Amino acid sequence: MTEVRPTAASSASLWERDEEVAAVTRAVDALCADRSSSGGLLVFRGDAGLGKTALLAETRRIAEARGCTVWSARGGETLRSVPFNVVRQLLQPALMSMLPEEAREYLGDWYDIAGPALGIADPGDRQADPQGVCDGLVAAVRRLARRDWPLVLLIDDAHWADQETLHWLASFAERIDEMSVLVVVTRRPDEAPGASARHLDRVAAAAGPVTTLSALTPDATAGLTRATLGTHADAAFCREVWAVTAGNPYETVELLAKVQDSELEPVETRAGELRELNRSARGGGLVARLEELGIDATRFAWAAAILGTGISVDLVAKLATLKPEDARRCAELLRTARILTAPDPATGRTADGDLEFVHPLIATAVYNSIPDALRTAMHGIAARIVTDEGHGAAAAARHLLEVHPDDEELVGQLREAAREHLAVGAPDAARRCLERALKEPPRPETHPHVLYELAEATFLTAPARTISQLRAALGMPGLDGDKRVDAVFRLSQALLHNDQLEEAVRTVEAEAARLRPGPARMRLQAVHFMWEGIHAGEATSPDRSRRLADLASTCTGRDNSERALLILRGFDALMHGENAEVVAELCDRALVNGRLAPGLGWTDTEWGIELLLMLANAYAFTDRLDRAEALYNEALRAYETAGWSGGHLALAHAYVGLGHRRRGRLKEAEAALRESLRLAERVGRGLPLYWSATCNLVDTLLARGHVQEAWDVAEHHGFAPPYPSTIVLPDPRSVRGRLLLAVGRTKDGVNELEAAEKAAAARGHHNPVLVPWAADLARALATEDPARAARLAVDVRRQAERFGTDTAIGEALRCAAALETGQRAVRLAGQAVTYLEASPCQYEHAAARIEYGIAARSVTDLRRGLDLAVSCGADGLVARARAELESGAGPR
Repeated sequence: MTEVRPTAASSASLWERDEEVAAVTRAVDALCADRSSSGGLLVFRGDAGLGKTALLAETRRIAEARGCTVWSARGGETLRSVPFNVVRQLLQPALMSMLPEEAREYLGDWYDIAGPALGIADPGDRQADPQGVCDGLVAAVRRLARRDWPLVLLIDDAHWADQETLHWLASFAERIDEMSVLVVVTRRPDEAPGASARHLDRVAAAAGPVTTLSALTPDATAGLTRATLGTHADAAFCREVWAVTAGNPYETVELLAKVQDSELEPVETRAGELRELNRSARGGGLVARLEELGIDATRFAWAAAILGTGISVDLVAKLATLKPEDARRCAELLRTARILTAPDPATGRTADGDLEFVHPLIATAVYNSIPDALRTAMHGIAARIVTDEGHGAAAAARHLLEVHPDDEELVGQLREAAREHLAVGAPDAARRCLERALKEPPRPETHPHVLYELAEATFLTAPARTISQLRAALGMPGLDGDKRVDAVFRLSQALLHNDQLEEAVRTVEAEAARLRPGPARMRLQAVHFMWEGIHAGEATSPDRSRRLADLASTCTGRDNSERALLILRGFDALMHGENAEVVAELCDRALVNGRLAPGLGWTDTEWGIELLLMLANAYAFTDRLDRAEALYNEALRAYETAGWSGGHLALAHAYVGLGHRRRGRLKEAEAALRESLRLAERVGRGLPLYWSATCNLVDTLLARGHVQEAWDVAEHHGFAPPYPSTIVLPDPRSVRGRLLLAVGRTKDGVNELEAAEKAAAARGHHNPVLVPWAADLARALATEDPARAARLAVDVRRQAERFGTDTAIGEALRCAAALETGQRAVRLAGQAVTYLEASPCQYEHAAARIEYGIAARSVTDLRRGLDLAVSCGADGLVARARAELESGAGPR
């Protein structure tokens, strides 16, 4: 127990905090030990008044004494709706101290992504990706930590931090080991709602054991009482102080201050008066004490509580309608009464005002004491004042959210605030503004537009909510022309993301049917064919391909709707195994001078990512890998530059990995696919992008010969039926069937491949490169049912020759050779080598070369195959080739 403190009142909350202070000291020492030291994270939890803020002040003192840079921020109960409020407090001072060009150079590519959220850069003209902004903020701290090492970040009252800050904090905490920075967080238990609570749980999990602060013991309370009032305070009086305050350090300090003010003698006979004094220091007693200061002081305190932050005397005077001299007098009265105080420079927080509340408990009590109707009116006045001060709609939004729904003008202000929030990556804040705008309600001609904008705000986070909003908007008059087509497309996308693909198809089909011929109708027809094209079920109409071919035959590629139809026709031809030259020619016609047309870029929202992936995949599986990889890498660069680090970036990494896999760069493929899966985990399991990452990683690990690792990945990530409703390339049933065969579960593998056969037949998907079930099934049945295996091999070869790529034909010949013996096997294996040598797919070439070397007993071919396998990273093929060479394959 701490028995003596030299400045008792100021350090009251550090009594009996020796263990916590020791933990802080150890963490600071570890940080300062070496520039390469890993970061640290401490979380202190405790009820109001238990000394969390004092513990952070002591942390600052310890850190600064060791030469650390210390930045701090605090959450506010009335400021939770202000996006990035706390992280701006934390980082903005350091960045604002730089010249603009210095900050841009320091943050690099992240400047335009994280800069608007931090308030140091203007937002762009499109909706920012929240996860990208979050990653940008993590990167900003990483870079600042290197510059300002050793760096300590202090976050007080994290339970009141805005959701956007907590999203960043949770992501940062999970990567704290990668950065040499110490983060100390304080929070109350069970105060944060919903998503904020989940973010705080992630922070706690990253910190390990969370320290819970306890109240003062009777002995510590007695020590504090005597240190404050004098050693003559008797035991009974000290015991009553503890009983009245329940050992709460803040309440103890306030009560002892009231004892001093009232000159109460600290003896047993006066102990009975402590309870009344304590009531006057908190809750209703605090309000009564405030009222005793007069109506002007009360209005001043109310106005300060409404503002919450940036409490300047001049601004409060405007809100409280006080003369400047009266406002200054009230400020002094409230400082004397320990309700307001000047910001403490020792906290390190930059103050954008002259005053702050002495304690959050006081701020809450004052705010709650304002009569409801008056509080609402004052928020309305505050919104106008903030706007007049030039702070913009977003800054006024938290006040507008509290105004009564009776002013149509608010709809426009709230819509503007929502646009500003979306531009900096705060869709949840935008959602609150637009939901509030709907309560006015908007005028009939405006109402559907507000619903549409609300759907845009919820699109990334709540597809089901987006669906209902867009349906409501489309059911009202007012959305016309291109805006209505955009809304229908967005609705279909939301249905797709909500795993309602059949409903998405029906939605665009019905809307297209009611439009006259023209660009709008053609766009929806293209979207209809697009959703049908990625559907993995059996619900598409049997004449779909014919209708698509007929429509595409009229297209010259003169606009993006026609280009989209050409891409869709090319992808459909690919899936059905039509000649690869036809597929490539259709795709080429969809480009402009070999490049994506304006409006069809990876970050353009008019068409979405699915169409461009169809284009890139059509090139990838027709052996035009140069063009496919250029598109995959362009997507990756576009999303990284734009800060889109959610599902779009996950898919980009997945298909960059697929490009490496097709090329035969298996190590690079594995790295890209693991990064894709990491990002996909963050977006959510079960989505098509998650399947794409998992399926391609399993396929790549099998190609590398890492069978057990492939199985572990499949088990951990749920790579098993039921399969998604959208197409995944390569076919997941075929890949899982090959996996089951590889781990020795032959019967299950055969069943899975037969299920793949049935699903492919139902859709007419006869391309043996995309849906490679038949070759694996033929090999699996070679001994048990050689006649069926032979029929399958013949069918694979027929389909491959129809498709016409070197890869397809070479792989079909490899399958046929595996089923033969003697010279026929040698001849077929040699033909496979000839085709695959001309193919860009080096892994398949390596496998064919090794198989030919074994069949022909050719050391030369085995060595060539070994060299290829080594360059591919195909460890399984390497081991097989070396084993054959060591067994003494005869020269040929």
